[in-house]
Amino acid sequence: MTPNGVEDEEKFLASGIAGIQQNAFHMHRALDSNNLKDALKYSAQMLSELRTSRLSPHKYYELYMRAFDELRKLEMFFKEETKRGCSIVELYELVQHAGNILPRLYLLCTVGSVYIKSKEAPAKDILKDLVEMCRGIQHPLRGLFLRSYLSQVSKDKLPDIGSEYEGDADTVVDAVEFVLQNFTEMNKLWVRMQHQGPAQEKKKREKERSELRDLVGKNLHVLSQIEGIDLEMYKETVLPRILEQVVNCKDEIAQGYLMDCMIQVFPDEYHLQTLETLLGACPQLQPSVDIKMVLARLMERLSNYAALSTDVLPEFFQVEAFAKLNSAIGKVIEAQEDMPIAGVVTLYSSLLTFTLHVHPDRLDYVDQILGACVKKLSGKGKLKDSIATKQIVALLSAPLEKYKDIDTALKLSNYPHVMEHLDDTTSKEMANVLVQTILKNKTCIATDEKVESLFELMKGLIRDLDENLHDEFDEEDFKEEQNSVSRLIQMLHNDDPEEMLKIICTVKKHIVTGGPKRLPFTVPPLIFNSLKLVRRLQNQDENAPEEETSAIPKKIFQILNQVI
Repeated sequence: MTPNGVEDEEKFLASGIAGIQQNAFHMHRALDSNNLKDALKYSAQMLSELRTSRLSPHKYYELYMRAFDELRKLEMFFKEETKRGCSIVELYELVQHAGNILPRLYLLCTVGSVYIKSKEAPAKDILKDLVEMCRGIQHPLRGLFLRSYLSQVSKDKLPDIGSEYEGDADTVVDAVEFVLQNFTEMNKLWVRMQHQGPAQEKKKREKERSELRDLVGKNLHVLSQIEGIDLEMYKETVLPRILEQVVNCKDEIAQGYLMDCMIQVFPDEYHLQTLETLLGACPQLQPSVDIKMVLARLMERLSNYAALSTDVLPEFFQVEAFAKLNSAIGKVIEAQEDMPIAGVVTLYSSLLTFTLHVHPDRLDYVDQILGACVKKLSGKGKLKDSIATKQIVALLSAPLEKYKDIDTALKLSNYPHVMEHLDDTTSKEMANVLVQTILKNKTCIATDEKVESLFELMKGLIRDLDENLHDEFDEEDFKEEQNSVSRLIQMLHNDDPEEMLKIICTVKKHIVTGGPKRLPFTVPPLIFNSLKLVRRLQNQDENAPEEETSAIPKKIFQILNQVI
């Protein structure tokens, strides 16, 4: 907006606020002297200020809040009037004579709120009347705020189960119908705002619409608070109606926001039981909607739900949650061919966290997720994208944190393939995480195959990749890393001498490539570990017949001779 436009808008706002204050002053005087006719006249004039089209949503909101505060006082007066014997039915008729439709509807909602409270007519009938009447305003901004006011004054007066306004059987259906109808109309008005005004102001309109999204989202919040909505009703009525509105509005801002809003406000258990329906809506959204964020949020909610108590896990198995999420993610990635690799890894990272919570014993699922990542990363070489790299580190660290056992990670055949895509620095950091996990949990790596797999994963610490160890800071880090590797070598152990010899040979094969800076750290632990085996065998041999004495010590001394 031009500086001039901003100044003009400030003027219009100031003039609107002045109009509200002036009419409110006269309205209060009329109220004080119990002059109902004048009170209605001035309140209608006051509300006429909301008929302006000259304000941005942000400024209109300021104006609306001034009027809202005055309407609260008017509502108190109406309540007092009915206590004094004034007929609420007549009052409801009377306010419908206001000249302009917008002030008329605001007054109608205000009296309607008192009418419901009086219980002289069923709440459902009055609400139905009000939500229908509000169709009279089709201007997007004015209509949105009017319906927001209706939602505000009615949310504690819905005919819900256990509420004082609960009528005969089935009135919960009426409460739900009212909120859904108001939500649908508000969303239509909100989407319509996008198509008003010149094309070059598209960005500005998007920003303005984002500022108003909570007005629409509050309806979903009100719905989620209705006690009478059980799983059956949510499944049959509420969710399909919301999704129908979300999909059909074909608007990227509305779709992204409302999907997220829905995931946040309704109970996790409902999401779990309607997973297929919810996921089925994702491919129907506009291509520009950030579906990966919606899915990531959903999986985060479900992971936390699973983490709360093991009692809920059977529900997850029953609805085959993993298979459904896995398939949905596959479809989303396929549909968005140009999805950046960071997005792909984010989705798989969320799915992995979900799997570790819900199916901690299913290593095949974990490996399947890593495999899907490898497939997406193939041909990409080492990752240059720092966000994607960070996500991969999170992905690889999750199983370590969960199982606290490197043995389990070594069983995952795709683990090393994912690591291959890390750049040298990150690869080294990840190797360090692996070593620290082993040291912290005092894991015993007891077979030659496992040592081979582990040292392959640790190659960033054992060999020069693109080392540059000249500055002082690196030197310190380097010493610390190599000391950790040295402690790890000392922890390798197997009671069977033959297997232990194989382990020693494997360690030797890996560390001799380490270069002159590393050998002073890695050779001594290897030698001490080897001599420990020789001493063990010597003790055994002293008590054994001569033909059974082991040939292993001789082999070890040959190896050590070569190493030194």
